[in-house]
Amino acid sequence: MNLSKYKYGIFSFIIVLLLMPIGHAIMVLTEHYFHNNMLLAAFGIGILGVSLVFLGIVKDENKKIATLVGLLGGILVWTGWVEFSFVWIAQKLNISPLMEDGEVATKPEYLVMMSSLGLLSVFTMFFLSSQTRCQFFNWFQKVFGIKVKTKALERAEKFIAVTTFIETIMILWMFYIVLLLVYDEDIAGSNHPMTFVVAFGSLFWSIYLFLKLIKIQQFDYAIRYAVPTVIIFWNFVEVMGRWNLLNEIWVAPTEYVAEVAIIFVLFFVFTWYYIREIKKQKIQ
Repeated sequence: MNLSKYKYGIFSFIIVLLLMPIGHAIMVLTEHYFHNNMLLAAFGIGILGVSLVFLGIVKDENKKIATLVGLLGGILVWTGWVEFSFVWIAQKLNISPLMEDGEVATKPEYLVMMSSLGLLSVFTMFFLSSQTRCQFFNWFQKVFGIKVKTKALERAEKFIAVTTFIETIMILWMFYIVLLLVYDEDIAGSNHPMTFVVAFGSLFWSIYLFLKLIKIQQFDYAIRYAVPTVIIFWNFVEVMGRWNLLNEIWVAPTEYVAEVAIIFVLFFVFTWYYIREIKKQKIQ
């Protein structure tokens, strides 16, 4: 078996997968080290993310670089602007965390995030009925037979960095809400059968997507396909953590310094490989 033909899909999965704990760690480290100025620091993280997206727009002819910076921009903006905006409101309203067995089960900011369900639904309807290059929404359009009619002027290609950025934000947002809803005791609960369905449904769904992902031979396209694949898989990881079957070291980076540092190093190594492959293909 020639495993080299699967390398782009596998490496893309790993790059996006490593960004999941990194996003968590960045948030926790910002709260820990900036405490009184964490909102200002979070604003700076978001600015960095937006700057990367604009870099991707400028470099749009290089689809691989545009894809990578769009992905990084999405993670940074989600962490810096979206999540910390909920932190700000939760603190402003003095919202208490959800406690289970004397421990924090859901932080206040995520309780606030549930209120964005209606807005998420509106955006989801928009993307499902619009022409998009987002792999996640394209998949649903195919599954449900949604045929999007477009005028000639609307067929202009969107910036790859922006597409990757929006896809990352939307899918993160969507599955945060899914998990928060099933965790809610008034709807289901952590040990409700619906939570099992979400956890293992996400696992099998991500395996199905992964088998398609590893067949992709274009690195940038593989990265974009890996975004929904990884985030759907991450639902399973999150529920395992909720059930205390997995030690989520990334939510306590100051306690697991070496382990979290390894995650960051691995991400930079795989990203370096991605960039090296770009340069090799240019030479060829």
